[in-house]
Amino acid sequence: MSKSLISIKDFSKEEILHVLDIAKEFEQNREQNFLSGKVIACLFFEPSTRTRLSFEAAINRLGARVIGFPDNRNTSQTKGETFEDTIRIVSGYADMIVMRHPTEGTAELASKISPLPIINAGDGSNQHPTQTLLDMYSILKTQGSLDHLKINMVGDLKYGRTVHSLTEAMSDFHPNFVFTSPDELKMPQKYLDELTARGISYQEAKAIEEHLDDSDILYMTRVQQERFTDMAEYEKVKDTYVLSADMLGNVKKNMKILHPLPRVNEISTDVDKTPYAYYFQQAQNGMYVRMAVISYLMGMR
Repeated sequence: MSKSLISIKDFSKEEILHVLDIAKEFEQNREQNFLSGKVIACLFFEPSTRTRLSFEAAINRLGARVIGFPDNRNTSQTKGETFEDTIRIVSGYADMIVMRHPTEGTAELASKISPLPIINAGDGSNQHPTQTLLDMYSILKTQGSLDHLKINMVGDLKYGRTVHSLTEAMSDFHPNFVFTSPDELKMPQKYLDELTARGISYQEAKAIEEHLDDSDILYMTRVQQERFTDMAEYEKVKDTYVLSADMLGNVKKNMKILHPLPRVNEISTDVDKTPYAYYFQQAQNGMYVRMAVISYLMGMR
C-alpha cells in the first residue's frame, strides 16, 4: 500500500519540515511538469471552494490531469452505490485520490480499500491535514520559526477540524496554546489530555481580549452552522467573537491573523487592511503546500 495522508500524525516532524521546504521551492517556481501523464482523482462529497480549487490548481501546475466531482449530487451514490464501491472504481482510473467527506473516518476507510495514496481533504469535524500544513507554512513565513510561539485559537474549537490538526502538529515545536471559545464549543478533552501528557502549556479563555495582546498567532475560526443538529444552539453561539481593527491597537508587531476561511462575520472587513491580516495570503499558500504534498506522496520529491 502507498503512503497516505489521513491525519497530520501520518507525517513525522521531519516529514513536515521536508514538505514545507518543498513548498518554498514551488512558491519560487510554481510551473512544474514532472507529473505529466499522471491522473489524480478529486472526490469532494461535500462542497468546497479553496481546498478543491487549490488542489486542482496544484495538480495542473505539476502537469497531471484531474478527474472527479465537486459534490455528491451527480455521483452513482445517488443511485445507491456504496462509498466502498465508489473508491474501488475510481482506484482503477487514477494514480492518487484526494477526498473530502462530511463523515469522520471516511478517508481512513478509503485508504484501507484503495491501493492508491489517499489525501484527506477534510473528514467531518475530524482532521484536515493539508490545511494544517499550509497553516504551518504561513506561520513559518510570517514568524521566521515554528518554535516557542504563543498560538491563540478562537471560535469553534469543538467541530473545527483545522484547529484539531494544527494543535497536534504544532505540539512538536514547544508552543504555548490559548483556546478561546464559549463553553459549548470548547476544545475536545482528548486534545487537551494529549497536551497535558506531553507537558505542553495551554490556557482556556472565554473572551478574545484576554490574550489578544501577547499572541504571536491569532487563529480565528467561524462557527460552522453545517455541523450543528440543533439550530437554536447555533444561533446562541454564532456571533460570540467578532474581531475588528480597533481591537488591534496593542498587539505584538509580529502578530498575524490566520483563518481557514470562509469567514462569515467573525473578522470585520476593516481588519483586512491592517498589517496583521494574513488569511488571504494563507489561502494562496495552500497551492504551494498541496503541490509539495502531492509530489512527496507520489515519490517525486
